[in-house]
Amino acid sequence: MLKSNIKLCLLLAVMLTGLLLGACKEEAPKAMVARGPVEVDTITIKTEPVKIEVELPGRTAAYRVAEVRPQVNGIIKKRLFSEGSEVTAGELLYQIDPATYQAQLDSAKATLDKARAVEHSARLKAERYQTLVRTKSVSELDQIEVEATWKQAVADIASAEAALNSTRINLEYTRVTAPISGRVGKSMITEGALVTAQQSNALTTIQQLDPLYIDVSQSTTELLRLKKNLTAGVMNGRENGKSQVGILLEDGTEYEHTGTIEFSDVTVDQTTGTVTLRAIVANPDDELLPGMFVRARISNGVRPDAVLIPAASISRNSKGQAVVMLVNSESMVEVRIIESGRNIGDKVLVNDGLKGGERLITTGLQKIKQGITVKAVEQQESSTAHQSLGTEKVSPVALTE
Repeated sequence: MLKSNIKLCLLLAVMLTGLLLGACKEEAPKAMVARGPVEVDTITIKTEPVKIEVELPGRTAAYRVAEVRPQVNGIIKKRLFSEGSEVTAGELLYQIDPATYQAQLDSAKATLDKARAVEHSARLKAERYQTLVRTKSVSELDQIEVEATWKQAVADIASAEAALNSTRINLEYTRVTAPISGRVGKSMITEGALVTAQQSNALTTIQQLDPLYIDVSQSTTELLRLKKNLTAGVMNGRENGKSQVGILLEDGTEYEHTGTIEFSDVTVDQTTGTVTLRAIVANPDDELLPGMFVRARISNGVRPDAVLIPAASISRNSKGQAVVMLVNSESMVEVRIIESGRNIGDKVLVNDGLKGGERLITTGLQKIKQGITVKAVEQQESSTAHQSLGTEKVSPVALTE
């Protein structure tokens, strides 16, 4: 019985040893596999000149606007233009009944003739008295009175001439002409209507549409940043000191003509925190009309040594700061806080924190952390120098109607 128990214990021990050895053999290959460095994709940061543009919402406005009003009272006899047509400066638009003003002109002419006749008689009498006073035929007092009468007659002629000019001007005002060249709008009155001088309601409106104004609003933050960069030499100035402006229409198409910034307001809108910029653009085909909503793509200069990195390579830390991961000379991961700028396509402009020649990790960010060794696989990156210029997308702001 004792021998049987011993044999049974030995058998169990042998079986247990076998199981343990088998388990060790299965775990041994796993434990023997050495874990290598994580493989990540990297790009070498390069600096390149980038033309910076900003895209802002805006509205078109006529280059000139003239509201046509009558300068004299009267009845409209004729309208001599087609609504919506092109008119030139000086072209006759309305004819006010001139009969009253013609009569006033004729009366002024007669008054002038009368004044000239009186002056002629007074002048001859004054000349005669100058001769008589020498021979003591008339007194000096009489001679002075005659000369005074003559000078009064001369003044009456001047007054009559002024009255004649006034009536002639009023007669001319019965011809209501276009003050500027442009597109005339609809007529607010018809033939037979009574109009008065300097009335509040315009007869019609003329707008000059070529060239055309584009009024846009830019944030003061962006304006101050631009001035700071230009002063510090971070960006090169604009050609001729004026920004070039491209126009995007409401349907997304690009307008064929480019304009320039002509004016920047000196007052900030307190409700929106923006400054109004006014651009001027050619409009030979009247494709743009006043009041249209457009987007203005404004050139803000060139940054000669810009650093652009893929947007996917940027993450945020717990403080909300933009961070990237780099591979240093020892193939170790380095976390760097950067100052990110505007988006340019699928890339981000870096204002500070990176320089040319550093290796940036673009993929595999979730598998790595600060200080670990990685295997960097260099990726080829297309240069933006030959691509379309970058554009900052700015959220629309409220425009003043």
